[in-house]
Amino acid sequence: MNFLTTISRAGFLASIFLVPAFLSSNALADQNLPLAALGAVPVPADNPQTSAKVALGKLLFFDPRLGGDASVSCADCHAPKQGWGFADPISRGYPGAIHWRNSQTVVNAAYLGKLFWVGAAKSLEAQAPSAAKGAVSGNGEADMMEARLAFIPEYAKQFRAIFGDRWPRISSAWKAIAAFERTLIHDQTPFDKFMRGDKTALSAEQQRGLKLFQGKANCIECHNGPLLTDQKYYNLGVPRAEAWLNSGLAQITFRYEQYAKGVTEDMYRTIKDDAGLYYRTKQKRDKGKFRTPPLRYTAYSAPFMHNGSFFDFGELIEFYNQGGGTNEFSANKTKLLKPLNLSDEEKENLAAFLESLSGEEIKMQTPKLPPYAPLD
Repeated sequence: MNFLTTISRAGFLASIFLVPAFLSSNALADQNLPLAALGAVPVPADNPQTSAKVALGKLLFFDPRLGGDASVSCADCHAPKQGWGFADPISRGYPGAIHWRNSQTVVNAAYLGKLFWVGAAKSLEAQAPSAAKGAVSGNGEADMMEARLAFIPEYAKQFRAIFGDRWPRISSAWKAIAAFERTLIHDQTPFDKFMRGDKTALSAEQQRGLKLFQGKANCIECHNGPLLTDQKYYNLGVPRAEAWLNSGLAQITFRYEQYAKGVTEDMYRTIKDDAGLYYRTKQKRDKGKFRTPPLRYTAYSAPFMHNGSFFDFGELIEFYNQGGGTNEFSANKTKLLKPLNLSDEEKENLAAFLESLSGEEIKMQTPKLPPYAPLD
């Protein structure tokens, strides 16, 4: 066997047995980009935007019939009045259960290439069914949800006109919801106006905060580009969720998730912190890592971090000022974090800049949903 044959065979075996690099490390993650205003919304070629599809998607987003027992809709965990997320540290769960992570805002999610805290979905079309069918979130079954849609004449009519479905197909429902979510864009913030050339859009305090963001505070290291996220994965030493210390139901959910994600028996019995990206890669170096969250719309989407550990900008900034925290996976803590020695004035300036990343709140009333009727 010659050298080239050996290398080729090794590469083939690696492609079969090794975890893809984009999951197990940051080596092939998105390139760091300069801060910028948001641009055009990316739209996939196989799901073009139409006004009719967006209108249908809005109804479905608020409709609890896309779930296990017809009581939990997308909007229950991504509520307009709660920053299009959920204002508790840990999101609500399916009735009789509780979730185990913070619910992120869907505002500007259309720009992300990695959705959920560990990038489990790569598009809005893939995110919607993962949430609706997740055991501790929507707990829906595709055939049951599709059957319910068929008993709603208005939906049957709209699915036929928009997608050509003889009866509403659940795959079309996810496309419609994704189309609606692509309209939840927040791109007229003071920050966007400043980046587009209006130098009066940011106050003097906010401009000082911007300099700190890019300089002494070094937020720019991970929160860069138009979305203010590099979409990479880091362990910051985020402290354990308090609910896991005093809520029996939360502990049951946590152990269930260990079982569902196939951890070792030792981990199932002993760990007390969310292992994050490890559940997808099974690489020890990924324990405790989570995707960098965007910083847009954060004035409305507290609490922050994957387990809602911090309730306002002051707590968040102080966490970074201390150089992050510690948890049971701190051996993987990023070396990027170190004490910042920010003064009280600098902390205030930085918080003021973070405020500039949010403009007017996106408000929306719950639409009137179409009723069931006997099949024709």
